[in-house]
Order: sequence, then C-alpha cells, then structure tokens
Amino acid sequence: MLNVPSQSFPAPRSQQRVASGGRSKVPLKQGRSLMDWIRLTKSGKDLTGLKGRLIEVTEEELKKHNKKDDCWICIRGFVYNVSPYMEYHPGGEDELMRAAGSDGTELFDQVHRWVNYESMLKECLVGRMAIKPTVLKDYREEEKKVLNGMLPKSQVTDTLAKEGPSYPSYDWFQTDSLVTIAIYTKQKDINLDSIIVDHQNDSFRAETIIKDCLYLIHIGLSHEVQEDFSVRVVESVGKIEIVLKKKENTSWDFLGHPLKNHNSLIPRKDTGLYYRKCQLISKEDVTHDTRLFCLMLPPSTHLQVPIGQHVYLKLSVTGTEIVKPYTPVSGSLLAEFKEPVLPNNKYIYFLIKIYPTGLFTSELDRLQIGDFVSVSSPEGNFKISKFQELEELFLLAAGTGFTPMVKILNYALTDIPSLRKVKLMFFNKTEDDIIWRSQLEKLAFKDKRLDVEFVLSAPTSEWNGKQGHISPALLSEFLKRNLDKSKVLVCICGPVPFTEQGVRLLHDLNFSKNEIHSFTA
Repeated sequence: MLNVPSQSFPAPRSQQRVASGGRSKVPLKQGRSLMDWIRLTKSGKDLTGLKGRLIEVTEEELKKHNKKDDCWICIRGFVYNVSPYMEYHPGGEDELMRAAGSDGTELFDQVHRWVNYESMLKECLVGRMAIKPTVLKDYREEEKKVLNGMLPKSQVTDTLAKEGPSYPSYDWFQTDSLVTIAIYTKQKDINLDSIIVDHQNDSFRAETIIKDCLYLIHIGLSHEVQEDFSVRVVESVGKIEIVLKKKENTSWDFLGHPLKNHNSLIPRKDTGLYYRKCQLISKEDVTHDTRLFCLMLPPSTHLQVPIGQHVYLKLSVTGTEIVKPYTPVSGSLLAEFKEPVLPNNKYIYFLIKIYPTGLFTSELDRLQIGDFVSVSSPEGNFKISKFQELEELFLLAAGTGFTPMVKILNYALTDIPSLRKVKLMFFNKTEDDIIWRSQLEKLAFKDKRLDVEFVLSAPTSEWNGKQGHISPALLSEFLKRNLDKSKVLVCICGPVPFTEQGVRLLHDLNFSKNEIHSFTA
C-alpha cells in the first residue's frame, strides 16, 4: 500500500481527519510521481545494491548506512535501502533522513503506520535485523502459553500495568446449537462501537477497544459456524457476548486453538490494521465532483465506526495496493431520505471527492456495483464524552472537511438533551461545491436549534451570502455564545491551512484547548 499524494487527501495531513501529528508534503521533481515509483519498482532495476541477495543486518551494520545516497532504515525488524525512494517521498528527503541508519518504526507509526511499507518498498528490502537469542527465547516462551480466559501479566507492558485498564478476560459456553463467547472488559463505558468481530472459515477475531488499548481474541475455531452471529453488550458491567451459530448440533470439547496475538491487551498505537472486503452497493452524484459511496460489510463482520473516527480504504492499482483514509458518513442528514437501517448496521457510507488525475479516487470511481473494497478497522481520538452536558456546538468545515460533521450533526440533534444551539459555517469555492446544501437547509428549517451559514471564496455575482476565507471578522460574530458560562465545543475540519488558521483564531477568541477539536493534522 502506498501513501498517495493528492490534493484531496494528503494523508495524514488530511482534509477529513486525524487530530494529531503529521507531516507536510513537499513539491516533487518532474518524473517523481507515485506512478513513476511504481514503474521503477517493476523495471527490474536493482534497488538494494545487493543484486537480489537478502542479508542479516546487525545494529552496527545498520548504523553505517546513514547518508542520503546510502540510507538504510529498519521498520519492524526489516531493513530497507530507501535511497532510491528519496526523491519520490511526498514528505521529503529530510523526513526519511530522520531515521537513517536506525530503527524508524516509531517515527513511521507516528506519521502513517497504516501504510503497507512491505508493498511500497518490497524491491528495496535488504534483509532482516539480526535477532538476539534472548529476545527469540522470550518470544517463543510467550507463544507457548495457551490460556482459556485470564490475560497473562507478562503480555501487558509495565505502562499498561500501572496506568491502563484492569486486565480483561474471556470465557465461553455452549448449547446444542449456539456458542457464546463472553468478554469481561471490567469497564463501564463499553458499547457496540467498542467491539469489532470478524470470522472467516474457522478463524475468529474479536477486537475490544478498552480506553487506549485493544483486547484481542484470535482463535481458530474447533468447529464450523454459520456466517451470521449476534453481538450484545451489558453496559452496566462491561460484558460483551458474541453468539455464534453452530453448523452442526454437536458438543464442542474446546473452543479452538490460539492464533497470532490471541488473548493480548495491546496499546492501539502498536496494533496493525485489519481489513475485510466490503461490497459496493451503490454510488450516486452529490455534487459535480463528489459521490456518495455505499459499501456493505460481509455477514461475518460486526463493525460500527464511532462518531468522529475514520477507516482506511484499500484498492489494488496497477498491481500495487494503495490505501487512503476516509471518515464514514450517514446515508443522509434527513430521516426521510435514509434507507432502512439493517439490524447490524451493515452499510457504510462515504462522501468522496473524485479527482480526474487522482490515482486512488479515479480507480474507486471506476468500480462497478458488486465490486469489492477492503475496509480497515476504525481509528481516531475523538471521544463522544465531549458531548456530555453540551449546550452549544459550533462546526467549522471546508470542502470535504464536512464529512466528520455529518454524524456529529445527526447525533447532536437527536441524542444530546442539554443542547440548545448548533451552528455550522461551511466554506466552499462555489455554490456547486456545497455538499448536501438542500438537506442542510431543510434540516435547519425542521430543527430551529440549527443554524447553517455558507461562505464562498469564488462566488458568482448572483451570490447574496457571505464571501471570503476563514477570518476573525467571520468567526467573531459566528461564535458568539448565548451564555458566558455555557458548555461549548468547536469542531473544525478542512485543508491544513484552513484548520491551522482556524485553531489560532479560536484561541484568540478565548476558546480553551478543551473546547476545540480539530480533525486535521
């Protein structure tokens, strides 16, 4: 998978998501585009300098290769010669040189851990890092431990042991036709958004999000089960029950055998992304260059993307896997336009701007109904607890930065009893660029708590609304509180310059850090 530079989504400095960290793009030389890199990797040229050999790299050897024209980097135990990639890197050569001659895993994770470097740099692979025997011995000892429920403390880092959640556990029981897996999170803020379940053939995988950690149950089931299953949560005690249907009404002697990272509590930042294939059900025009895509989850998956979080879509383009992050939206802002919601929320909707010269969005737009797209598990740091006792909500969005606001609007107007006012200021170039303008106007007419203001930077002479870019003059009037001490939240999302300037202006207007949430880096 490749980190694709584009105007619509320079991940992670995105118009749509992610609220911390990130990097800037730099101008690339002519002939140094993503497609040029793909062509180079397929040309047969020796990009490692080792003539096809793979070697074992010691720490001492790695340190020697720390120059621009001789730059080796280690990522998760694999060493790559990234010198040929220097001029193709959207983040610039200096960013890569920060990890020259060293283990760049942590730096890589901070910027874009979702990128599949194995695919992007496969022709640059030098070999593996030499592993010390003591590390290998400890790893093997851990793998031999097969427990049915309680999490071994040795699988939890010291930080988690001191500061993290209580150790979760699991158990299972059965009837003639059903198998129930019970997960005891020992947390009271668990809901259906907190659990992600996938099972394919005999492989069963359940990820439970517990604060900033992930508790993984990963088992090769001892018997076959049907595709459909149910998930229920007892929020008062933090218990999750996953009910599987047996294919044959026989008694199971054991649940199954452990697979990779089974029964582990892992910091979310250290976990890889898991993908499942979703089917394209529909796509429809929303504006002249924006489409609403509807994907259907497989029947063997339970996944509900929390408000304010994003997922990654993965496609194969010219034989190379490419990934881009997007924030799911609701199918509509208005109930009368919505399709019936399936019991297990099987549909995921995306508002995506199509760029004619964009590698990813052009490929996505060419998909036919019935084709498949891989969708990751969700990520993001927005907490729904920010809405507790909220009285006033201000939303600032530019272009496709509107996407996180869709579910926020739906939730705010239906599930926050204390809310007195919601105001959206939506920045676009022209009237034709405004996403769901009619729905926004109808929603504001229907719910008097909602005010919507459109601001255009390149309007026609017939436009009677507000004009310009984000500025103190526009915000000072728009962001007036009804009461001095009312609990408020300001959410902002758009291109990086828009968001950065907006956040500065919000601080100038005396909004505190806790009253601001930015969805851009």
